[in-house]
Order: sequence, then structure tokens, then C-alpha cells
Amino acid sequence: MTAAGFVRAQTALRPVPMVPEIRLHLAADAFELWERTETQAGRREQPPPFWAFAWPGGLALARYLLDHPAEVAGRSVLDLGAGSGLAAIAAALAGAGPVLASEVDPLAHAAIGLNGAANGVEVAVRGDVLGGTGEDADVVLAGDIWYERELASRTAGLLTRAAGRGARVIAADIGRAFLPRGLFRELASYQVPVIADLEDADVKLVRVLTLV
Repeated sequence: MTAAGFVRAQTALRPVPMVPEIRLHLAADAFELWERTETQAGRREQPPPFWAFAWPGGLALARYLLDHPAEVAGRSVLDLGAGSGLAAIAAALAGAGPVLASEVDPLAHAAIGLNGAANGVEVAVRGDVLGGTGEDADVVLAGDIWYERELASRTAGLLTRAAGRGARVIAADIGRAFLPRGLFRELASYQVPVIADLEDADVKLVRVLTLV
């Protein structure tokens, strides 16, 4: 089965909580799907299926961009750790272009393509870009990407370099352990519905941030 076929088979296209303007291919159960992705890939230790869920940071970023389209309208955008492509799609719907999503999981690449098409927007996809300065994007987005120390450190490095060349940085955080809080100031905050089995709550406060 192709990656796109697998994504279609494991998800249903439905409106996104808090961002009903957008529809995504979403799964019902994270843990069962994780096991299926390992079977599909033919190996253990597959990354979690971040592409099949609307994660809190992405939800907050998407809502913020749709509510504040001037942040991205007419500007090129890079979405780091894009998952389903939710924030990238919101940026495109808010008038951004071109929009690039960075993801290392081939299934996420397929999901982003399907989700972009479902919403009538074009989102290009690339792999790991964290060693660079943000692919010359005018705006760099970083949602729910602060859950692992090395990843957070590499992301913070890219964001600092991108800001140094003049890019606008917009991030989001749900209170993850490895956010370098001293680098950021708050732009907005949202009460975001979350997956209770994964977050130990039904709603979490998510802050939208930019570099100090």
C-alpha cells in the first residue's frame, strides 16, 4: 500500500476542532494507529503518527494565523515539525505563499499532501531543515515541537538564526518541558481541546509566542 493509501485507510476527513475552516485526515486512536504504522513500515520504532492528529500547538497556531492573517499574507512561510500540515494550511488559507512544511516522516509527507488538497491549498514538503536558517522563509512557524531535548535545541537554534536574518518567528507551547522560555514573549493564548489519553486533560492552555 502506498503512503497516501495508508493515510486514507487509517483516517477520516473531518473538520478540525477550534479551526472548523480546515478539514484534515484524522485518526480516532493514537496508540492503535502507531502499531499499524510500524506494520506498514515493516519495522519497530516508527515515530508516533503526529500526522494523524490535530496537536495543541498546531491548533493554536492555526487559529492565530486565521485570526491575524496580516502575519503571513503575501509572505513565504516555513512550518517546522508540521505533522498533519495544519499550521501550514492555515497560513496558506490566510494568504501566505509559498508555504513549505518540514517533516521527517514519509507518512506525514503523504498526509500533508492530502490535507492541502482537501483544503484547496498547495503546501510543499521537505525533510529535516533544522541545520539551516529557515529556507529563506519570511515567517517560520514552530508548533508542538518542544517535547524532546535535542529537537527543541535544534529548533531554537534555527529560529534564532532565522530571526537574525529578519524572519518573523511564531511558535506555540502547551507547557512542554524543553521550550527555551527565556527566548520568547507571548502574542496570544487559547484554551485548546486536546486528546485526553495523551495529555491527561480535555483542555489545555496553549500560548502563541514570538522571539523576544
